[in-house]
Amino acid sequence: MQRTRQHPRPDWPQRLDDAGFRFHSIDEHGAMQPPDAQRFPYWVEDAAYVFTEDEIETLWAATRELHIRCLEAVDYVIRARLLSRMAIPTEFEGLIRASWERRDPNVYGRFDLTLDERGAPKLYEYNADTPTSLIESSIAQWFWKTDVQPAHDQFNSIHEALIERWGMLRQHYAGVDTLHFACIYDSMEDVGNVEYMMDTAVQAGWKVKILDVRRIGVDRTDQFYDEEDEPIELIFKLYPWEWMLRERFGASLIASPTRWVEPPWKMILSNKAILPILWQLFPDHPNLLPASFSVSDFADKPHAKKPFFSREGANISLTLPDGRVIDEAGRYGEEGFIYQAYAPLPRFGGRYVTLGSWVVGDEAVGLCVREELQPITRNTSYFLPHYFIKNDPT
Repeated sequence: MQRTRQHPRPDWPQRLDDAGFRFHSIDEHGAMQPPDAQRFPYWVEDAAYVFTEDEIETLWAATRELHIRCLEAVDYVIRARLLSRMAIPTEFEGLIRASWERRDPNVYGRFDLTLDERGAPKLYEYNADTPTSLIESSIAQWFWKTDVQPAHDQFNSIHEALIERWGMLRQHYAGVDTLHFACIYDSMEDVGNVEYMMDTAVQAGWKVKILDVRRIGVDRTDQFYDEEDEPIELIFKLYPWEWMLRERFGASLIASPTRWVEPPWKMILSNKAILPILWQLFPDHPNLLPASFSVSDFADKPHAKKPFFSREGANISLTLPDGRVIDEAGRYGEEGFIYQAYAPLPRFGGRYVTLGSWVVGDEAVGLCVREELQPITRNTSYFLPHYFIKNDPT
């Protein structure tokens, strides 16, 4: 894995806009900035990461392995009735259990990884419920590759996999007429990701509608409705399950006939409390970092402290090998924290690099690369495209 200089495409902002990726120049506050060929506040056009084919194969295999272990962990948590240990209210146990036993289909997720000194992928966390960076990981960086590095390949079949997965859901929910999509309209990034998801669903044959999460209604029978009073039978929501449970309509989720994507069982995997459970189930797994519910297990050792529920790096702290502590501010942590062994991010030119490996259905389908100027990755960390060089067949 190496960082390489690239020549920006002269019309790169228009190329990204045409692909539907309209938040390519947001700053750290999520505000759109005028595109500047010399400055890239989010999407980076003057650099990329290059991998070997063997490195990509390693990431692919690790992602598949982690996905399998995570599904085993969901089954264990439900059977062992550990939801309360994860700060998930026990009144929703039946909702989660029923969703898992029905095998309600999921669509996607993103594993955030680092690499150890031997190049082995190590799991930081699993964005299993509301992962973003989707449109840039899928079509934006693919179009970049075809324009800039046409002779090489890219770990990226995300777009085709999403269409295929929505097609599977079309068969699974054959009686559903309309697939709803929802997010918070105030977020340009969220709207962009949801509009992209809608496009892949349309290509799979779905009739779709989009609405603001805040415009979802519910009646006395716990049936959810859109703002045109159409019943919501199946809905993709870019809105975290832990927020859903605490909304005014939270209690209606339990008996409602509405089905959700991602399904309720995914809230187990989007909770960072799954990390010590994974380590308990699979100790010394080559793709896991030691993790615990108790800070005493990391006394005098470098480690990360992470809230059960957290977004965009908020309220994460790192105790470094030299004893320094780096904290990220935020409003999370009241439910509890987990502790994870410190594993440094690779650094290139003073920038810390996180690898995001995508899963669609049960398949590992793509890679994204994020950079940050400090060791905790945030929502507006830089996004860089990647490509890989195939092995010489001779």
